[in-house]
Amino acid sequence: MTEATRIPVSVEFFPPKTPEGVEKLRLVRQQLYALKPEFCSVTFGAGGSTQEGTFNAVRDILAEGQNAASHFSCIGATRAGVRAQLATLQAMGVKRLVALRGDLPSGYGMGGEFQYASDLVAFIRAETGDDFYIEVAAYPEIHPQAKSPESDLKAFAAKVHAGANSAITQYFYNSDAYFRFVEDADALGVQIPVVPGIMPITSSTQLMRFSDACGAEIPRWIRLRLQGFGDDTASIKAFGLDVVTDLCEQLRAGGAPGLHFYTMNQSAATLEICQRLDIGR
Repeated sequence: MTEATRIPVSVEFFPPKTPEGVEKLRLVRQQLYALKPEFCSVTFGAGGSTQEGTFNAVRDILAEGQNAASHFSCIGATRAGVRAQLATLQAMGVKRLVALRGDLPSGYGMGGEFQYASDLVAFIRAETGDDFYIEVAAYPEIHPQAKSPESDLKAFAAKVHAGANSAITQYFYNSDAYFRFVEDADALGVQIPVVPGIMPITSSTQLMRFSDACGAEIPRWIRLRLQGFGDDTASIKAFGLDVVTDLCEQLRAGGAPGLHFYTMNQSAATLEICQRLDIGR
């Protein structure tokens, strides 16, 4: 592998809900370990609703000899509850956290003792010192609930000043948005590594649904091409591989510090993209 192709990769999973899902994810992980990921992260449901499943998946990843990062959200949480969860993760041997404000379960008021992710980061640092490497979220296309791009950048800076080590972005398909965000953060004196989050395109309906929910922009040309394929899944997957590989090439050429793949508990698309990029071979 040449210097040009050497870029760290990490992968993200969600906790399975069934015994079959657990077994399927075990196989998917084994396939993705061929990429020698820096770490594997596991998401945390709204209001911590998947905590047990998250911690179980993290335990499995650690037992398989890989670095595991647990997502950790604070909305609706108490300090005592977070303290207990941190102790559990420390006892498991977890060294990396993805600290997020998180989503409210539907029907709940705000509640809890933490208002922002920066509050959670500061609390983790106060409680555990440097025991954890802390990742936070970044939004190149602006958080859907932010009042303005400026307030969004200030919120990002607050997380960094609270003690974050690096950031992973929401997925995007326009590399300019990523490079502009990094530039703007840099201008504020915020200089932690910002790793682009990569969402392979395997289904147009799933992509539209996710993007509408999280505020990620699908460029018009991509949206129209996907609509044009209708139910032709083979064409959608082939087009998606081309688009996302090209995006990764642009990010790597521009100096992105890594690539974080949102795998959706599937291995094929991530493996194919990395093979095209000559990563992990």
